[in-house]
Amino acid sequence: MAATVFYLDDIPESGAIAILDGPEGRHAATVRRIRVGEPITLSDGNGLLAESEVVAAQKDRLELRILNRVLSAAARPRVTVVQALPKSDRSELAVELMTEAGADAIVPWQAARCIANWEAKAGKAVDKWRAAARTAARQSRRAYIPDVADLHRTRDLLDKIREIIAAGGIAVALHESGAARFVELPFDRATEIMLIVGPEGGLDDSELTAFAAAGADVTLLGPTVLRTSTAAAVALGALGALTSRW
Repeated sequence: MAATVFYLDDIPESGAIAILDGPEGRHAATVRRIRVGEPITLSDGNGLLAESEVVAAQKDRLELRILNRVLSAAARPRVTVVQALPKSDRSELAVELMTEAGADAIVPWQAARCIANWEAKAGKAVDKWRAAARTAARQSRRAYIPDVADLHRTRDLLDKIREIIAAGGIAVALHESGAARFVELPFDRATEIMLIVGPEGGLDDSELTAFAAAGADVTLLGPTVLRTSTAAAVALGALGALTSRW
């Protein structure tokens, strides 16, 4: 596949002409200055990849001939990151890092000790996370753009934890008080994995108790205390080595 990846919702069959316009086309034609004859890899963000060649270029639009298409297999087990809202200056960084590290789904969470509060701006803030995930997926040449859910509260997470556990998955609340070590969990047998990352102020005792009661493992990730914006990326990297995801 070519090095440059751009997203197009509907990719036509091989031999057909695809139109890349809107923000993606503008970025390709104006920012990246891609010209006629150059190769581009297109993706629909849901696993479909297509090799293409630019046949016409305008200011904010490219015309591409589709050369061939292939469906990329999704990594297994699927990993959902529940991210407590970081402070505004690190919020989108957290999304970028976990996307580059391979998160399949991202759930913004209004935890008890979050400094940030999205109550009055949840829709706009979630849109920013979705845009950050899309940009990071393009940068890391991913065939899949992570799903970014709407804002969740703790009660919503408890239902999700129970669903994952009932289906043979593992839910992990990353915390320094964990009795178990991250590398000791049976990730290779899990159908799905949920990672729960607390805010700058840490997980509240009542949250830890509720998560454990719902079936989550409170687990120590490593020997150092990580920022909330980097913990998910470190955990995802460890999962890549501990499972067949890499």
